[in-house]
Amino acid sequence: MQSNLATTRRTKGILSYLGLLAVGIATVLLVLRLGGQPDQAPPPTTPLVAAKIAQTHVDVVFHVLITLAAVILLGVALSKVFRRLGQPPVIGEVIAGIALGPSLLGTISPEAMHLLIPPPTLDPHGAVATSLKLIAQLGVILYMFLVGLELNAAQLKHKAHAAIAISHASIVVPFAMGAVLSLWLYPLLSDPEVSFTSFSLFLGVAMSITAFPVLARILTDRNLQSTPLGTVALSCAAADDVTAWCLLSLVVGVVKSDVEQVWFVLGGTIAFILFMLFVAKPFVGRRVGMIERHDHGLPTYAVAGVYVMILAAAAATEWIGIHAIFGAFLLGVVIPSESALAKNFLLKLKEPVTVLLLPAFFAYTGMRTEIGLLNDWNQWLICLVIILVATLGKFGGSLAAARLSGESWRDAGILGILMNTRGLMELIVLNIGLDLGVISPTLFAMMVIMALVTTMMTSPALLLLSPAARVLRPSTS
Repeated sequence: MQSNLATTRRTKGILSYLGLLAVGIATVLLVLRLGGQPDQAPPPTTPLVAAKIAQTHVDVVFHVLITLAAVILLGVALSKVFRRLGQPPVIGEVIAGIALGPSLLGTISPEAMHLLIPPPTLDPHGAVATSLKLIAQLGVILYMFLVGLELNAAQLKHKAHAAIAISHASIVVPFAMGAVLSLWLYPLLSDPEVSFTSFSLFLGVAMSITAFPVLARILTDRNLQSTPLGTVALSCAAADDVTAWCLLSLVVGVVKSDVEQVWFVLGGTIAFILFMLFVAKPFVGRRVGMIERHDHGLPTYAVAGVYVMILAAAAATEWIGIHAIFGAFLLGVVIPSESALAKNFLLKLKEPVTVLLLPAFFAYTGMRTEIGLLNDWNQWLICLVIILVATLGKFGGSLAAARLSGESWRDAGILGILMNTRGLMELIVLNIGLDLGVISPTLFAMMVIMALVTTMMTSPALLLLSPAARVLRPSTS
């Protein structure tokens, strides 16, 4: 009896569901029929309308996701290869970004490359590249915040004079050598419409760059980031790049005839550093002490507050004009490195940033690089001279300043090697010069090769002078 009753209820339920579904479908069809309009001829398609229609067919999310997946997979594979060759994994990730761009994949199969980044005919406004750039910037901002958390400020106090001297020398010497080199390169590779002053100043800045994020990653991979020498190297690179970005703003001001912007950048940078050291640091120290009295771990508001401060500090330095990563880095520095807050962020944030977000930085910058523009031996010879001058200027200037600051020959040599790392920060600067028209596409390609070569030189040269650098940190990928 109960079985028959249950069957009857089940049958009524199914019939009720089917009836409700039929009524819903019939209602929608009736509405569509009553509200339908006669078909009309489509309006004529203008080029602008065609571009908008084409853009609507680009699935930005899809392209960004498969690009990230491709660069992560290739980066992991190449990292293992380069690790066996004694190179840090970051080199594999850099090469992965370039390999998926026009330098390799675009040469072998443009169709395959356009599966990742659509051509301008399908994405005229560059929506995919813009989205990838935003992810890349977020990744490098968070990564530099983590680098700042690991920086031991107590060790830096004993080496502050050396860091300042080495940083300044590692800018002045290569800047001067780059300016001298411009006397030879200007008639060969420059556009006649570009003034020699703009060309010479920009080449000097490009020679002076140290790749702060890549240097930090090499030190982290080698477990050297918390050593006294690693701390000095990070501090030198930070001061080096802040100064270089200020010099870059000077060059951009000269190119655009806007010198007032230069003074704004210099004044804003000094004000921001003073604020972070004398206002933000005591405030953060007090708040961290209060938070650590909790017995149940970090409260949600504390975690949210740190993320807000990261974004605010990064936005402030981006607004000033010295790049967002320096604000995030300096915020990491002012947070006590031994606090539970710092350890919690280092533990939970490092893998998502280094494995997922940071490869977007390599993908975006690598896919804008085209090495195939060098097509004869004379251009390759010029490229070789650029590499030699860049290495002698950066390594020699850092080595001399380190020795004069009291460092041993070995430690001075290690600092010179590390400061000669340029990597993708160089590519960011070069892209600015290319966008401004100060350097030609051919010189751009030569400078990209110089950045890669000097970066790949770092690890083998470091192994010769530092036995501790022979042990790589276990891979997280």
